[in-house]
Amino acid sequence: VQLVESGGGLVQPGGSLRLSCAASGFTFGRYAMRWVRQGPGKERELVASISVLGKTSYADSVKGRFSISRDNAKNTLYLQMNNLQPDDTAVYICAKLGGSVLTDSPQAWGQGTQVTVSS
Repeated sequence: VQLVESGGGLVQPGGSLRLSCAASGFTFGRYAMRWVRQGPGKERELVASISVLGKTSYADSVKGRFSISRDNAKNTLYLQMNNLQPDDTAVYICAKLGGSVLTDSPQAWGQGTQVTVSS
């Protein structure tokens, strides 16, 4: 299993970024996926999850601003982040869950991509 995130960077408050997670080594379309983040001095936080059927769930802190999606043909997971705020600064990590539904536990993790929100 390999998960490689990209798309992070420095953005001003109110800006947008789109993260990608390229997956390989497993049948991507058969597994639910998740984005988590870990900010400086903070514990790892669940951001968003998506099932194999496209059902989604979000942390309250990102609802209405972030959108998780997947392209099974491209074996890629996405996270569209809008209206970014300094509290969103973190390393964003994608995870493969153990099954097809949102509540399954993570089995594999990527290395992460840094998102910094600052003026």
